Amino acid sequence: MAVHSAQKMRRIVAEVAEMDRKFAPLIARRPLCTIGRSAPTESHFESLVSSVISQQLAVKAAETIHGRLVDLCKGTINAKKLIKLDDSALREIGVSGAKARTLKGLAGAVADKSIPIDTIDEIHDDQEIYDKLTSLWGIGRWTVEMFMMFQLGRLNVWPTGDLAVRRGWDMIHKNKEETLAKALDLKGEKLHPYRSVVAWYCYQAVHESRGLDY
Repeated sequence: MAVHSAQKMRRIVAEVAEMDRKFAPLIARRPLCTIGRSAPTESHFESLVSSVISQQLAVKAAETIHGRLVDLCKGTINAKKLIKLDDSALREIGVSGAKARTLKGLAGAVADKSIPIDTIDEIHDDQEIYDKLTSLWGIGRWTVEMFMMFQLGRLNVWPTGDLAVRRGWDMIHKNKEETLAKALDLKGEKLHPYRSVVAWYCYQAVHESRGLDY
């Protein structure tokens, strides 16, 4: 994946502030967007596994289960190891039956190379990546969007199904009524090609409201 320099990201966030001036004060007082700023620390497969585990779970619960899975795989999660795990072993560490099915399906698709996971970042069309991954059982829009934003560093992902993005948007725009996903999809049309950056600052608005520094 391409790594975006701090200088490039400063140019991007300045453009975002011009696209929607409501973001300008938040951008000025919060950290510089980190999407695509450094090479990922885990493999694409490991990142997807983390995203699947995180579905509909609090961060701490997901981290606990992920840590147990790392231990179960003896330090490194990969497709070959995951395929060999019994569903009962996965249940014992807190992985639901549905998520076990999703993880096994992902591992199988990686093992038989129907999903080119190691080179998926070389696919430049975000929609193609989306279509490939959502063809797998249990992998939906949010999982793929998080993967493309935070693992692949794609800058034009617009995860309007994420409640935190919508809440952050409403905080920034001081909306009294909740903006629905479909409405935010339309609002995002004017934010190409940096919608991931906009979404990241929506997260920042939520973090700020909770007194978090990041």
